Amino acid sequence: MSDAIKHECGIALLRLKKPLEFYKEKYGSAFYGIQKMYLLMEKQHNRGQDGAGFASIKLDVQPGQRYISRVRSNDTQPIQDVFAQINERINEEMAAHPEYADNVALQKSKIPYIGELFLGHVRYGTFGKNNIESVHPFLRQNNWMHRNLIVAGNFNMTNVKELFNSLVELGQHPKEMADTVTVMEKIGHFLDDEVTDLYLECKNDGLSKREASPVIAEKLPVAKILKRASKGWDGGYAMAGLFGHGDAFVFRDPAGIRPAYFYEDDEIVVVASERPVIQTVFNVPFEKVKELQPGNALIIKKNGTVTEEEIIIPTVKKACSFERIYFSRGSDAEIYQERKNLGKLILPAVLEAIENDTDNAVFSYIPNTAETSFYGMIEAANDFLNQRKNQFILNNRKTLTKEKLEEILSVKIRTEKVAIKDAKLRTFITEDSSRDDLVAHVYDVTYGIIKPSDNLVIIDDSIVRGTTLKMSILKMMDRLHPKRIVIVSSAPQIRYPDCYGIDMAKLEGLIAFQATMALLKERNLYHIVDEVYSKCKAQENKVDTELVNYVTEIYAPFTDTEISNKIAELLITSDIHAEVKILFQTIDNLHQACPNNLGDWYFTGDYPTPGGNRVVSRAFMNFYEGKDARAY
Repeated sequence: MSDAIKHECGIALLRLKKPLEFYKEKYGSAFYGIQKMYLLMEKQHNRGQDGAGFASIKLDVQPGQRYISRVRSNDTQPIQDVFAQINERINEEMAAHPEYADNVALQKSKIPYIGELFLGHVRYGTFGKNNIESVHPFLRQNNWMHRNLIVAGNFNMTNVKELFNSLVELGQHPKEMADTVTVMEKIGHFLDDEVTDLYLECKNDGLSKREASPVIAEKLPVAKILKRASKGWDGGYAMAGLFGHGDAFVFRDPAGIRPAYFYEDDEIVVVASERPVIQTVFNVPFEKVKELQPGNALIIKKNGTVTEEEIIIPTVKKACSFERIYFSRGSDAEIYQERKNLGKLILPAVLEAIENDTDNAVFSYIPNTAETSFYGMIEAANDFLNQRKNQFILNNRKTLTKEKLEEILSVKIRTEKVAIKDAKLRTFITEDSSRDDLVAHVYDVTYGIIKPSDNLVIIDDSIVRGTTLKMSILKMMDRLHPKRIVIVSSAPQIRYPDCYGIDMAKLEGLIAFQATMALLKERNLYHIVDEVYSKCKAQENKVDTELVNYVTEIYAPFTDTEISNKIAELLITSDIHAEVKILFQTIDNLHQACPNNLGDWYFTGDYPTPGGNRVVSRAFMNFYEGKDARAY
């Protein structure tokens, strides 16, 4: 999207099912797992560039040998920094000990990061914190191998305060009120419980502590731990964890908000946030990569057995539609087609906006991620043009000359690369006027391709805040002197905050909300704002399951078109000479294009968890009370 917005995270989990010697012989290196982890993380760099982390576990090591390694970075290029650190350490060891070169056993025992179980994470810091302590994976250490826990995930909990208090009730003293910490400590608490219970069983059976260790590893009930730990969780999550002895899991929320895919064969088990990443890195076909089902956990035991088990009863599936519109890589076969469909389905509205005058229209897109929707829009535009040509030929078939036929057939839909984002400008100047001037130059424009009679149609993934449109894109497009500029959003109007991992926590930052507030004032309907505030305030102390999203009432008096027109008014500055229209996708078209990802709460206010209604209510009260604060 043209608006800068932080979102999501990406996870990668890899378990090697064969001894390391197997990978040395077949693939030429015992570092096979590390190499694949680099690719899995790099292929998901779109999901997070604020930080990256990597953890590995060696199986079946002797006491006294280090078996867990972790490295994290919040460098400007964190993935490269992580693996530069890993490679430097490996190369140092190999250079100092030439005898390691062909001895896999020595490599495993002496060199860090080499192992059979790996967890990687790429991160965007949605809370604005980007210190190294905020970077995943998180590590909970213990001298008992089974009690070591490593956690990383793509998640956000709406009820962190309640989760924090539940840990306090359990007698713990969490170091901070953050969802990653509370989730890890909750899992860790019940992990400790189960390890203790299993040890007592072993003790009663006459086993020593040392003899009990492998028994605990074999019997540890990972699903039971997750069921006990996840009671009360409200949020969207795809959460991965490793236990020190070698068990691992990936657990998905019951509404399927956050994505997770996996693949297994006799050599590996791999999980990632995106399907094409697995396809590319391991060269496997689309149909072999499975989606982890909502409410389920993929559990990988130390002995290599893999099961998918239900942890929480699934609710109605509300997988995030923004994944399909923008966040996920467009190389996924389904996502590619869905984005094309989004472009196709909005063409009728585009044709209406340009009065069906495709002869005097130039079509383009901003930013590059909108390219696939652009292709879909152009396919539909070509279909429209061909129908028009066919009808003309049929109507004039008796008098049609060869020259006229050639003239008709030569008419094409005009497409151009109008805007180029060739630099990431730093807005380090604090004065607003200076910052605005920098923002206005984020895009360069292509001159000499637009006529004064042209409609310039630009498709974007979505319009969130409208800042880049107002300060940059519209100004740049107007310099081309078109008759009309039509900005097309392949997503519907974003009206409500997100609380499941995308950085949209404040209502007043959303251009659709700003436009609606302006309409309420213009039409003397602002009393609705007071009424909605009173309703939100009245339910402030109710439990989440009793809450209602009353914020929907502020949008109710207006049609989508009225709000779109007001958005256009708000974004047009006095120096814009062209007529400007802004079009948004409809909810029905969104569902038609993305039928399996119906999580549309950003657009409809239909939150998939009770905590969502708490967040939107708090966001509205913050706005009304003038509080510059996050809603969760």
